Amino acid sequence: MISQETVNKFKDLQTPFYYYDLDILNVACRIVMKGSADYGYKVHYAVKANANPRIMKIISSYGFGADCVSWNEIECAINAGFKPSEIVFAGVGKTDKDIEEALKADVFCFNCESIPEIEVIDSLALKQNKAAMIALRINPYIEAFTHKYITTGIEESKFGINIWELDEVVRRLKLLNNLNLKGIHFHIGSQITRMDVFRNLCSRVNELQEWFASRNIQLDFINVGGGLGIDYEDPGQIPPFEEYFSLINEFISLRPGQTIHVEPGRSLTGQCGSLISKVLYIKNGSNTTFAIIDAGMTDLIRPALYNARHKIENLTSAGNPQKYDVVGPVCESSDTFGKFIELPETHRGDIIAIRSAGAYGESMASRYNMRDLPRSVFSDEI
Repeated sequence: MISQETVNKFKDLQTPFYYYDLDILNVACRIVMKGSADYGYKVHYAVKANANPRIMKIISSYGFGADCVSWNEIECAINAGFKPSEIVFAGVGKTDKDIEEALKADVFCFNCESIPEIEVIDSLALKQNKAAMIALRINPYIEAFTHKYITTGIEESKFGINIWELDEVVRRLKLLNNLNLKGIHFHIGSQITRMDVFRNLCSRVNELQEWFASRNIQLDFINVGGGLGIDYEDPGQIPPFEEYFSLINEFISLRPGQTIHVEPGRSLTGQCGSLISKVLYIKNGSNTTFAIIDAGMTDLIRPALYNARHKIENLTSAGNPQKYDVVGPVCESSDTFGKFIELPETHRGDIIAIRSAGAYGESMASRYNMRDLPRSVFSDEI
């Protein structure tokens, strides 16, 4: 809930902007810190969710590692206080420069997604006279029951190594002298709200543990990735971290000396952020009333890209409820945040909040139509 005092301060600020409630972020971080410590899990924050430098510094202050998918993300994480020794480097298309810089920085581990990538990392490590730590990202063929664009663990995905390739991977690794296989990694999708999906992943992890043990391959860690969803209908609801951690503990059978690694992103930052905008015009169509706001798909692309739903609130009107299509100014029909959204009677100048925008909002912003990028405003600054 955004307080009336805060809303009054919004009136003097240039919109649109991202508003971050740091109390909510700190609550989420404390819950994850305690829950992971209770089970001995290692946390790597998924930087792609939100790479705002201040958000990153707060998260790093809890002692978490980072999960990065480019050298630029790694550099951002290091600048924010994350230790290179606790950074995992994922991504299906790592460039030679990405790999070379990550090797120089001595990151903890490369999450590898194909045989060709493994061979390139080995050759580049040889040039630096280093042995790179790697984990195999395995495609476990688990249906995540989420949007198809953010489902990554099914058959014929561009992500991960197929189970039927593992024999060949192990054979190749025996011939490569600059790699150390330390673990296996999974990431089956994003915005997963069904706990049975994670339980299915745990079962597949146990099966694969048996496969590696039968070949006398000792794994130091199991990285189950991220994907825990948030409640977009209730922006004040912190994700069920305790249930998630408990499920992993109950259903994954670890071997002596092994640890669990997790990679939360959206679940840490999603609920702390809102996109704040003002109404430019109310436009009446034949059957639709449009509330045209000054924020657009360039500032929050999820509704246009995934048909995602965010809770939309009019923070300054108390009039009788009406239905609106809430749309932005960008020259695309997909620049729509919600259709038939019930809001108090809305007028030009009203302040609109699009909630749960703390993940994949600022990090996916663009300058299409030469629009300015919104600035960030933090709750302790106003």
